[in-house]
Amino acid sequence: MRLFFVGGWLSYRALFGWLSPWILVPTFIVAPLFQILLFAYVGRSAGVGSDEYFLLGNAVVTAAVPALFATGNTIEGERWSQTLGLLLASPARRVPLFLGRAFPIILNGLVVACVALVTGALVLRVSLPVSSLLPLGVVIAVSAYSVTGIGLVTAALALRVRETAVLSNIVLGILLVFCGVNVPLPVLPGWMAAVAGWLPLTHGIEAARGVAAGAALSDVTSATLTELLIGTLYILLGLVMLAYFEVESRRSASLERA
Repeated sequence: MRLFFVGGWLSYRALFGWLSPWILVPTFIVAPLFQILLFAYVGRSAGVGSDEYFLLGNAVVTAAVPALFATGNTIEGERWSQTLGLLLASPARRVPLFLGRAFPIILNGLVVACVALVTGALVLRVSLPVSSLLPLGVVIAVSAYSVTGIGLVTAALALRVRETAVLSNIVLGILLVFCGVNVPLPVLPGWMAAVAGWLPLTHGIEAARGVAAGAALSDVTSATLTELLIGTLYILLGLVMLAYFEVESRRSASLERA
C-alpha cells in the first residue's frame, strides 16, 4: 500500500522536476476549453448537433490528455533521468509500482474533464440539470480510469522506444475520431463503429450524454460498466506488456539503447 500511494504520488510529483507546474494551465484548462469551443462553433455553422452534444463529448475526452501523456512520462521520465535501470533492478512488486503511478493520473484526468465541462458550459451557456451533476461525476471518473488503461499500454512501449509523445498524440487523435466525440457512431462507417466499441471513452461519452439528457445513473449502468470493463482490460494488457518488455530488455540488454 505504501508503494502504491506514496510511490505513485512521488512519481507524479517528479514529473514537475523537469516540467513547470504552470504548463497545467494551457494544457489542462485553456486547450480543452478551446477544443470544446472549436467543435461547438463548427457544429453551429454546419447546423448539426447542439452545444451540449459537443460540450459533453469533448469534455470527457479531455481526460485522455493526462492519461496518455503523463502515464507515458512516468516511464519515459525515468529513462531521461537515467533511473530506469535502478527502478527495474529494485525488488518492488510491479503491479503496485505501476498502478500506483497511474492512480494520481486518474484523479488528474477526472479534474481536467470536470474543469472543461464547467468552463465550457459557462462559456456556451449550456444548462445542465442539477440532478445530473453527481451521476456525471461518476461517469467521468469511470472514463478517466478507463482511458488511463490505454495510457498504461503506451507507457509500456516507453521501455522499447525513445519517446512516447508522438504515439500519445496519435492515440488521442484516434479517440477523438472514433469514440463519438463529435460525430455520432451511427454516422461512422461500420468498421469504425465496431472498433469504437472496444476503445475507452466510447461508452463513457454515451453514458454522460444520457445522464445530461435526464436519465438516472441506473439507466446508464450498462454503458458505465462496459466502460469500466474496457478500462480494466487495457490496464491488464498494459501490465502484461510492461512485464514482457522488462524481460526482453534484460535479455537483449536494450533498456538504455531504445
